[in-house]
Amino acid sequence: MLELALGSVGASELLDLGLHRIAGRPCRLETLQPGVDTTPPGADELDEECEVVDSRVTLGEQVALESLESADRLVQEATDLCDVARDREHLRAKPVTDGVADVRRDRGFELRCGGGERLDLVTGALEGRLDRTGCRTAGRGIRDPLLRAFQGKGVHGERGYSPRRMDSAVLDYDLPAELVAQRPVEPRDSSRLLVYRREAGDVEHLRFGDLPDVVGDLLVVVNDTRVVPARLRLRRASGGAVEVLLVESLGNGRWEALAKPSRRLHAGERLGPVQLVESLGGGRWTVELEGEPDGEAPLPPYIHEPLGDRERYQTVYGDVTGSAAAPTAGLHFTSPLVELLDPARVTLHVGLDTFRPLTEPVVEDHELHGELYAVAEAEWERISSADRVLAVGTTTVRVLETVCRTGELVGRTRLFITPGFVFERVDALLTNFHLPRSTLLALVMAFAGVEETLALYRTAIAERYRFYSFGDAMLVL
Repeated sequence: MLELALGSVGASELLDLGLHRIAGRPCRLETLQPGVDTTPPGADELDEECEVVDSRVTLGEQVALESLESADRLVQEATDLCDVARDREHLRAKPVTDGVADVRRDRGFELRCGGGERLDLVTGALEGRLDRTGCRTAGRGIRDPLLRAFQGKGVHGERGYSPRRMDSAVLDYDLPAELVAQRPVEPRDSSRLLVYRREAGDVEHLRFGDLPDVVGDLLVVVNDTRVVPARLRLRRASGGAVEVLLVESLGNGRWEALAKPSRRLHAGERLGPVQLVESLGGGRWTVELEGEPDGEAPLPPYIHEPLGDRERYQTVYGDVTGSAAAPTAGLHFTSPLVELLDPARVTLHVGLDTFRPLTEPVVEDHELHGELYAVAEAEWERISSADRVLAVGTTTVRVLETVCRTGELVGRTRLFITPGFVFERVDALLTNFHLPRSTLLALVMAFAGVEETLALYRTAIAERYRFYSFGDAMLVL
């Protein structure tokens, strides 16, 4: 080795010497010819045919490298959360492939921390691709009775999607009393319109009459229900005042109703044209009514001024009587606007589910009793074949999303839409500004985002928009 370092002997000679000492006979390394014709070219030396020599094949045989096609779609996979922070901060929803909802409550869709806490998966904006073929065949029925039963349960028996546990306090916000609209504006379409574009995050302030300029190719869908003059002010035999609000017709003169003061009433008691039949709890009664309802417009309790014209609590296109409250997003439309937009129509009779406030500390623990809906087959053909749909009001949203999931054009929906819901047929939403701690506000948050909705409400308050039934409107695109 010293000789090699000093340069007095070559490496090959040193190796020959070592082998000679081991084998006892001289040996010499011979120089061999290279195993390939030429050195393979670098990436910058490839010709247009991309032909190179593959070292794994016989010398002289050539192979062509073909360009790879890009994948049809890429799914971004989230990092495995494993054990998560107890304070639940800085967590992000884990993407679910194609935005498929966990209708079956598959345990594979659950993440658990060491303490057994469940983290429900919701789809993000980039993972919300949906196959809408189910919506396009709604109303034609499902041949397999087992599948029909399963699909129906997805909406009516269960929630129809993986729920997110949401504190009802998230639905709170402070509203100055003077922003609660006490009367409708004239004309109807002179109300203000806050336009929010979700993709860009832009906010624009318009008038409702500008709606045709911003809807573009959206098919407008409205709820054509008509409000029953359902508020009856009655007297007991003792002279005490009783108020009865007819909520839903049960047929043959029977109604589900709210009565107050309920605790003082008893089954069988007569209140003018109303006979109390059975107490259902929570102020709800089954009653029998003589003749047709002929009371006052059932204005919400936060409206303290009398309504001079009962038609101002009706939409101009409503023609199917049955609601205990107006679908207020439609109150802004005038007859010329309706003629210009040519909306499709669905019917949902607004009942207890729509205006009953949340009382549970967790939103998902709130119970829905269900509301009747119907969609004509010809109308559903228009809706299902439309490229994009604008739902006018939260009641219209519930009808469209229910039919998409069940395929049933007539029925009772208990669909409770809260953040985490995957919308299948609604692409844009027109709605009023809703009360705190209401199911309606939870639906808007599901569509526009929780923080986004709260920010929009803060903007509306700062800009002095008018709130609630006779207030202004918001368009979420």
